[in-house]
This record gives sequence, structure tokens and C-alpha cells, in this order.
Amino acid sequence: MTQATKQNNDTQVPGSMPVVTPPAPQPGLEDAAARLEALGNPTRLEIFRLLVRAGHAGAPVGQLQQALGIPASTLSHHLAKLVRVGLVRQERQSRTLLCHAEYAQMNALLAYLTDKCCKGLQISSC
Repeated sequence: MTQATKQNNDTQVPGSMPVVTPPAPQPGLEDAAARLEALGNPTRLEIFRLLVRAGHAGAPVGQLQQALGIPASTLSHHLAKLVRVGLVRQERQSRTLLCHAEYAQMNALLAYLTDKCCKGLQISSC
């Protein structure tokens, strides 16, 4: 079983119901920071936005390159960073490399930000 197959939790076999990915656990501080750092780059943020808009079907690398108008090596560099932090997964279908947004990881990051960053500061009195 390939790494892409192991990570592919949102696949659908023709004629069957899609497999739903369970929610990912909230990331810790270091993981959240790494994911936010990755998305802090405008090109990576645009790649991630395109993949989210592509839905669970994902998008081929060539289509992303065409939409962004960047060299293949630049796209590869940015995709590698997004894969490394867990926001994107890739799978090969024949000769096509498909990229998918990892929705469970995206939702876990948003939950972390909402839970850990948006609550009032609790300061005890001296």
C-alpha cells in the first residue's frame, strides 16, 4: 500500500458511498504554528484555496500550475511544504498527480484557533 493510499481517507469507489474522514485531533501549538506558517506564504495560500475550492475530487498538478502561472519547480516546492505540514495530500492516478486539501486538518486548525486563541484571557489576581 502506498503512502498516498494510506492517507486517502476521502475516496469514493464508483457506485459506492464516499468514505468520510473522521475529525482530526486538534493540533498542538507547534503543529498549528507550522500550518499557519505554511499558509502565511501567498503562493501556498492560493494553492490551498484552489484545492479547497476543487472539493474532495482534488486538482491535478498541471491544472494548479496553469491557474497560478508559476514554474513546475516552484509549484513542487510549495506543494511539498503543504504536504509536509499535513494540509495537502497527493495521490497518483495513472500519469496524473492529484492534490487534495486535507479538510480534517483544516477544520482541526480552525477549531484550535477558535478554542485556544479566541477565548478571553484568564488572569488570576495577585
